[in-house]
Amino acid sequence: MVSIGESPKEQIIKDFAAHVSSGKADFYGMVDLNFILGKREGPWMWDVTGEKKLINCHCNGGVFNLGHRHPVILKVLREALEELDIGNHHLMSEQRAMLGKKLAEHTPSEITRTVFGVGGGEAIDFSIKLARGHSRKHKIVYATSAYHGHTGLALAAGDAHFKEPFEPLAPGFVDVPFGDADAVEKAIDDETAAVLFETIPATLGMPLPPEDFYRHVREICDQKDVLLILDEIQTGLGRTGKLWSFEHYDVVPDIFAIGKGLSGGLFPITATCYREDLDSFMNEHPFIHVSTFGGAEIGCPVAAKVLEITAADSFLSRVNKISNNLTSGLEVLRERYSEILIEIRRKGLFMGLKMSDIGYGPLMSIAGYNCGLFAVYADNDRSVLQLLPPLIIGDDEVAYIIDAMDNAYTYAKQRPDYLELARSLAM
Repeated sequence: MVSIGESPKEQIIKDFAAHVSSGKADFYGMVDLNFILGKREGPWMWDVTGEKKLINCHCNGGVFNLGHRHPVILKVLREALEELDIGNHHLMSEQRAMLGKKLAEHTPSEITRTVFGVGGGEAIDFSIKLARGHSRKHKIVYATSAYHGHTGLALAAGDAHFKEPFEPLAPGFVDVPFGDADAVEKAIDDETAAVLFETIPATLGMPLPPEDFYRHVREICDQKDVLLILDEIQTGLGRTGKLWSFEHYDVVPDIFAIGKGLSGGLFPITATCYREDLDSFMNEHPFIHVSTFGGAEIGCPVAAKVLEITAADSFLSRVNKISNNLTSGLEVLRERYSEILIEIRRKGLFMGLKMSDIGYGPLMSIAGYNCGLFAVYADNDRSVLQLLPPLIIGDDEVAYIIDAMDNAYTYAKQRPDYLELARSLAM
């Protein structure tokens, strides 16, 4: 039987440093953030000792959209355990067929096909493989300082500080400033297979694209016979107040990747969804891409239930209501702490708090922790604090978040010594 807190906390830290990651253990010790996840329920997390409680406003990039251990999702997983296991990726599968059909019912009519994976990087890798295989072209245009995962092709479409230690990587990747349609057009040539963007780039600090950006990119791609791939791994499944964030921009991609929240926080699963007319390549090469655990049969009912919950109009309406309430409270803080908080970026409950100094992202992560809130700065723009609370929070949790953020900004103002440390972390 699993037992949380079976070992003393000091021993857990020692064992983690010795056998898992000494670097992480050293970093968290340096910033006095030795939190080890113990009990977890809904929007809340407790330290393994039970002595510290945090509201989760990071959600592992959207994994816990429905909070921790959602009772309905738990019930589905328990029922699946009675009959299913991982399954066999060589064979056809009832569970994958059912989930693929359900996804097609909730995606634009052009999007009818799905290939399943385990992690977001794998979903992006397959997106790029499909674009290259279908077009027989190799060039991928992506956003400067993007993040799409740590696997091979996804890594090549990411920021330099993640990929430089592993170069040379796959060739053919060209970056352009996010939100600049003219730069996209100039970067495309006869060898371009696809344009790849996170619909709203999380690790870049949640900059919102110009309202007409994706319409122009779609037109450019159509004119030049180039595919449009959108990474919805963090922004999908209701996070932005619509089921898919590209719906805000009235555009339909050729391929899009989803993950994180699709797991319900309980069983890892991702999906790459694509247009029917792109399936000719996969029909000709049905075994060219396999994933042993991708679309594991035991996880398919979990993902199907997540999709059912998050696609409901009532659910999405509630996300937008909570978003408006939370934003109202944050605007009060922006006025109160105007020397620190200078901009609130948001679509639904996908929020970025832009601050006046790169040190404030790391500092507010530390301050939030000390004030009962877990949030993490954007790694490729460290002046931004990512704020991604569970989509199931209510008015009481909104009040708690605003109060915790108020205390955290007060804490940050009172610790100029920590700001210097935080700036060094942000270099």
